[in-house]
Amino acid sequence: MVGKVVVTLESGASRPPTDPGDDVVEVVSRLIRFDTTNTGEPETTRGEAECARWVAGQLEEVGYQTEYVESGAPGRGNVFARLEGADSSRGALLIHGHLDVVPAEPAEWSVHPFSGAIEDGFVWGRGAVDMKDMVGMMIVVARRLKRAGIVPPRDLVFAFVADEEHGGHYGAQWLIKNRPELFDGVTEAVGEVGGFSLTVPRRDGGERRLYVIETAEKGLSWMRLTARGPAGHGSMAHDRNAVTAVAEAVARLGRHRFPLVMTDTVAQFLAAVSEETGLTFETDAADLEGTIDKLGPMARVLKAVLHDTANPTMLKAGYKANVIPATAEAVVDCRILPGRKAAFEKEIDELLGPDVTREWIRDLPSYQTGFDGDLVDAMNAAVLAFDPDSRTVPYMLSGGTDAKAFARLGIRCFGFAPLRLPPDLDFTALFHGVDERVPIDALRFGTDVLAHFLTHC
Repeated sequence: MVGKVVVTLESGASRPPTDPGDDVVEVVSRLIRFDTTNTGEPETTRGEAECARWVAGQLEEVGYQTEYVESGAPGRGNVFARLEGADSSRGALLIHGHLDVVPAEPAEWSVHPFSGAIEDGFVWGRGAVDMKDMVGMMIVVARRLKRAGIVPPRDLVFAFVADEEHGGHYGAQWLIKNRPELFDGVTEAVGEVGGFSLTVPRRDGGERRLYVIETAEKGLSWMRLTARGPAGHGSMAHDRNAVTAVAEAVARLGRHRFPLVMTDTVAQFLAAVSEETGLTFETDAADLEGTIDKLGPMARVLKAVLHDTANPTMLKAGYKANVIPATAEAVVDCRILPGRKAAFEKEIDELLGPDVTREWIRDLPSYQTGFDGDLVDAMNAAVLAFDPDSRTVPYMLSGGTDAKAFARLGIRCFGFAPLRLPPDLDFTALFHGVDERVPIDALRFGTDVLAHFLTHC
């Protein structure tokens, strides 16, 4: 368990918390204890409303006016609060976090995934890094600003939303279609997954922390494949078996290697890493991915943003062992690089052949913005205020976030949930993984960085 907590308002100015709501460790632990599991099925998804109302209560306690919104279905709770800034002529900044989490099997974990255990220097549980850590930091910083009467440079809109883990159909996507006025005046946004540190070896023998800020993410497209053929008895010969057709298509997709594509964002990231480490990332080199492997666990994300991917995830066919079914289906999780959608679809169709049809069951576009501007400068300054020898760099996320929805309103989006991580922590493996946990020191660091950022943005 942790001892006395000190909450830092600015570097060198600290005070003990006067309320559990001011302690980011306790707030994140409490958030995890809300089981907000999102199964993808409305009838079995639970907990978002209860968690959202608790968040609203934490903000209202210090004087915020909040709006609770259920998005498209009972219980899919979202909370909004706005803090007016000094310059109303400037666009507002959206700070967003999602309340739902993916399922967890308790038998696989060292602690119960919804215990919010505070042990061994970590807060443990489902959502600790995806993304109740950031939600907790948002709550604590919002409370600090209100309690202290601090007026930020621009309006801040805090949004706590539902259903991100299933594409935002009952969350961000629903909100921008049905309640766009909640985002009036918003021009920029920050959310997950960025701002965390990656420690790399320096060419002089030391180490350097790079804080990766998400400026791009791949498209998220879930595809259903369907094969059809005559039903029949399993004992007879059949040359048009739907199961065989879909299985062969799935095998071709699963083994296929899409071409290497070097986007601007990935090129900038690799250039920065090369400057620090002396490693050379040649796009035409036979062992580019082998060089990337030298960066440790982060390599699994980096290699995924060099190519489109199409990973089969679900199969469905048949109802009896001795009956050949008339249809067979598969679901494929496709992640597509910016600017590659048309070429990707052409390549997919060639792989599938004439006997299998496809349809998009979820199709959210890729996103990319530049690593420049006043907001990027403010993120950089906030990190350097608490880690002066570090460096911020852009990167592309292989997954997707609610930024895909907000970008449709013309909002410029970044991933910035700051955490200073131990060099040996395999952070990327914790997303949706067993024994998900976030370091306590990283939470406190991130809260201070976020507070600096929001008061200088």
